[in-house]
Amino acid sequence: MTDIGLIAIAAAIAIFSSGCSSLGEGYLISKAIEGMARNPEASKTLRSSMIIGTALVETCGIYALLIAILIIFILPGQIPAAV
Repeated sequence: MTDIGLIAIAAAIAIFSSGCSSLGEGYLISKAIEGMARNPEASKTLRSSMIIGTALVETCGIYALLIAILIIFILPGQIPAAV
């Protein structure tokens, strides 16, 4: 397998991590809305906890995207050419 192929696989793994992060974020929001529907008095507490949790999950996705971009554009210049 070539170096470019390995770089593409590494970037795909990083993007997959970002996709899993978005699935987790959707699950988090759906459960928070479900809790707000069941107990409207606790909606203020649930909303603030949901926003904090969403921010933490979103940073994981952003870091995965950043790593994928670094792998694609920076790593190929670091690999020495085969002689």
